Amino acid sequence: MSEFWKRTLSGAVYVAVIITSILEEHEILFVALAPLMAVLAVREFNRLLHPRNGSDVLCDFCACLLVLGAGITGIFWQYGMPFLAAYLVLLIITLIFELWRKADNPIANWGTILIGQSMIAVPFASMIALFYLDKWLLLALFVLIWVNDTGAYCVGSLTAKQKGGNHKMFPRVSPKKSWEGLFGGIAFAIGAAYIMHRFGWFDKIVANNYKDFVITLFALLAGGFGTLGDLMESLMKRTIGVKDSGRFLPGHGGVLDRFDSMLLAAPIVTLFSWLCYAWSLLV
Repeated sequence: MSEFWKRTLSGAVYVAVIITSILEEHEILFVALAPLMAVLAVREFNRLLHPRNGSDVLCDFCACLLVLGAGITGIFWQYGMPFLAAYLVLLIITLIFELWRKADNPIANWGTILIGQSMIAVPFASMIALFYLDKWLLLALFVLIWVNDTGAYCVGSLTAKQKGGNHKMFPRVSPKKSWEGLFGGIAFAIGAAYIMHRFGWFDKIVANNYKDFVITLFALLAGGFGTLGDLMESLMKRTIGVKDSGRFLPGHGGVLDRFDSMLLAAPIVTLFSWLCYAWSLLV
């Protein structure tokens, strides 16, 4: 099978799994899938930065407990709290473990542990929080990021062919990303968000007097912070000197490669959505 068809098939499977897990009637599949993806992403991150060691296993358990705790809290809040408490205890143990491990740079290891939790596990936990606010909002976030990426690629490719080319954002990090592509992708995302609104995807957070503001800002946050998350992961890989974070999806790289746009977008959009929901109850 050619690389093109391998990439296309694996990409289609990835999209189908995400959509199915979000829209599944009993709301269990995504709650089970998110901790698994978080563990795989944290493991890829640790393997990229450090050789395999005992503390990495603890990091995997930390990520799983945090995301699983968030999921259980959404279903049975009284049972989710012990998971979150166990997460904090295990995270502290993971940091203290450096006292016993013979490492050349324990400060770097502490940094890796905390970055892996804050930049990977927390975003997956925030997806759970958005999912329980309204699964259509989480699906909208995924779709808007995909639309933003597609729009940015199309606009960037077209402007690159014009006389003088386009204006690169951060050429040392991602040579193909341009400012024209960024604004083009966000414009595509805003247009897609208004189409979604016609089908009621944002009904949970839209107050009548602020409809346009909420829809536009939701798309802007998804597209803008999605691009920044992508760039941050690209900077990490370029610094380490690798092309992909792993080999989870043929032709697409690792789990971290597939969810890089969510690293910043998910927490920001989740916070914005919960604030909008709270506001809609007041007006």
